[in-house]
Amino acid sequence: MVSEALLPWLLDADPALRWQVQRDLAQEPPEVWQATRARVATEGFGARLLALQDSDGQWAGGAYFPAGFEGRTMDDVGQPWTATTWTLNALREWGLDAAVLRERRTAELLAENCRWEYDDLPYWGGEVDCCINGYTVANGVWLGADIGGVVDWFLEHRLPDGGWNCEWVEGSTRSSFHSTLNSLTGLLAYDAATGGTDATRAARRSGEEYLLERQLFRRLSTAEQVAPWVDTFTYPARWVYSVLNAAEYFRDAALVDGTPPDPRMAGAIDLIRAARQPDGTWLQGRRLRGQTWFEVDAPEGAPSKWLTLSGARVLAWWDAR
Repeated sequence: MVSEALLPWLLDADPALRWQVQRDLAQEPPEVWQATRARVATEGFGARLLALQDSDGQWAGGAYFPAGFEGRTMDDVGQPWTATTWTLNALREWGLDAAVLRERRTAELLAENCRWEYDDLPYWGGEVDCCINGYTVANGVWLGADIGGVVDWFLEHRLPDGGWNCEWVEGSTRSSFHSTLNSLTGLLAYDAATGGTDATRAARRSGEEYLLERQLFRRLSTAEQVAPWVDTFTYPARWVYSVLNAAEYFRDAALVDGTPPDPRMAGAIDLIRAARQPDGTWLQGRRLRGQTWFEVDAPEGAPSKWLTLSGARVLAWWDAR
């Protein structure tokens, strides 16, 4: 999966990354990677984010944006990534034990104190943006919040072509690669945690089919690559779609569902493989602008440990089919 020379470089990392390398690439036994994973709460990136939590359960005083942020400044500096939702996404993806935040009553505090910037809606009720609602479902099932209403929202807002689009509020009736993948990630988290329902599984299948029909990166009408961003790989990816992020989703879904890789992903896998450097690494792509709490990966153009972990485990999964 990775060379013997590359593995020490990957393992010399924050616990948030190291435990995943141990589990997915080094094939260490559970007692090894689980011990490393437990350190996410007390060391490195995870501990630093936990220390930044506000007394009311939020981060940076806001749901999607920091308190006091004025959206008109986004054109100048980009979106800030410090607010509650983005911080929960990172902690969940890094493998923090949800018990740490449950002991802090985070879900309850957010229910009491956190409102979406859109229409002042309650945090665990979601809002109108598919991507935001996908994060809300994933974070909610992780923390034990009641997100049943948001799950139902996805069933009601699926578009005729099978996926989702955050621009539905502007009248769009065609699904988006970005919105569909982020919606699927939330539904997969729900199905994995609860077993799902016939309705959620059917919705997830239709969204997956939307992407697979397009081979994860092509226009259905012309078979051309849909946009340059499909093979631009960046960590953290935030909300942005790429074939690598999509392949990670399908790998996760296959592990939950017990299914093999779909052969329609072959072209996307070729793009991922082509991006691997001669030394086995993947390079950091164009970074999303915006304020962060701190840096967690390499600068643009440098070898990225996070992307190398992602690319290597996707290829290992695909090649083992």
